[in-house]
Amino acid sequence: MMKNLFEQSRSHWVRYDHYELKTAEDGKRYITPGKSAKPDVYNPLKEVPNIVLDALNVGMLMMGRKPEAEVEKAIMEFITRYGLLGMMTALPTTPSFMDYEAVYLPKNHFIKEESMATDKYLSLFYPFDQLDLVKKGIESTWNVSGDRTMVALTMTFMDEPMAKNMSFQREYAEPYDWVAQQFKDWAFTLTTA
Repeated sequence: MMKNLFEQSRSHWVRYDHYELKTAEDGKRYITPGKSAKPDVYNPLKEVPNIVLDALNVGMLMMGRKPEAEVEKAIMEFITRYGLLGMMTALPTTPSFMDYEAVYLPKNHFIKEESMATDKYLSLFYPFDQLDLVKKGIESTWNVSGDRTMVALTMTFMDEPMAKNMSFQREYAEPYDWVAQQFKDWAFTLTTA
């Protein structure tokens, strides 16, 4: 999956200047950009050796059973440096899942279903504020208005799959446990390779 994350970024990715841990109504914790966080578009491929080493270090902390607070701090530092992992587009069979009737998922740690209704899938990544989105069959419309920064960001990624563009918005969130598990998997894979 690490390969996926960086391949799907091809050239540009978004990081915000600050992220927060927020708890949803169901008690699940998420990492999401802060309310007034500012996005920065950058090229992660230029930072590849560092990204890999930093990800490995976070995973090694987890494998070394370090205290939760230490792990959490390291995870938040990584996310602030490089942005969220893009799990919403990395997990399905294609980052262009918005072009299909449903979301199709290969075997993974996080979601047991092999397919899922698009709105149900999206709700996993927008637990706080929903995007203004209407999906009927394979057609979808998404309105970005009001926030000039988000409008500009959307324009920047117009040629990318819609879901990737959506995942760069301020409302997007990733479950903390999933992110943590991902770092652990990478460390495991890299140390056993």
